[in-house]
Amino acid sequence: MTTNRQHLHTHDYLRDLGVAELPPLTSPFDPGYDPATLQSHLGQSSHLMASIKISMACWLVADEGATRGKVAAANEAGVPAVTGGGPFEVAVAQNMLPRYLELCADIGFARIECGSGFTGAELDPRQIVALAAEHGLEVQYEVGDKHAAMSVTDAIETGKAWLDAGAVAIVVEAREDAEGVGLFDAGGSLDTAGGEQFAAALGLERVVFEAPTKASQFAFLSHFGPRVQLGNVRLEELLRVEIYRRGLHSDAFGQPLLRPRSDHTAETR
Repeated sequence: MTTNRQHLHTHDYLRDLGVAELPPLTSPFDPGYDPATLQSHLGQSSHLMASIKISMACWLVADEGATRGKVAAANEAGVPAVTGGGPFEVAVAQNMLPRYLELCADIGFARIECGSGFTGAELDPRQIVALAAEHGLEVQYEVGDKHAAMSVTDAIETGKAWLDAGAVAIVVEAREDAEGVGLFDAGGSLDTAGGEQFAAALGLERVVFEAPTKASQFAFLSHFGPRVQLGNVRLEELLRVEIYRRGLHSDAFGQPLLRPRSDHTAETR
């Protein structure tokens, strides 16, 4: 006897469960994974990625074929590949910015991250955004010192200048540990008031908060809700971030901002 079985799908189940349907809002980073690992994560989670940062200067010293393969895999998956801000700062300091932009474009990056977090270089936002555009590259700008807490007021003014010049996003620094840097104090506590200032002044849709640790990720999502954009998330932590964002994590389920709708009618928030 043949039994006709209906195929069941996780997407339909989540919708009926009351989980909000969300666009990609997390930008994970690759600190130097092998190409196969990155490609596997793209296969598993590209639909959750707003972009992927091929981070630090690792891609410059890795085998070039491997780097090109990573960027090509991201492009094929429809995920914008972004360079980290460190190589940009070094290129500016060494008077090599035009060559750097040519290289980024040739490898296939969609966007570069700019900043002056450790060189303190004086930058002209309009000039740099225009120069990047000549090479088909978008720009995002990272605010905050690499080695100290930030002045939120100054960072917001800098962010406004870059957005006005055509940057697509402002990234708020948190480095690898989210302690004593950006919006985090020495103990890793989030300055929620400072975060609110960024959201109010620049628009939550144009700010990416770096959240490199579980505590920092959960703090942003618990305070701002599911639509906050997060960056600097390790690839292997992306799915954990996304179940927390959707109220499916045990620590998120009881929070009104995150818990799935109880009437079983999914609705975009």
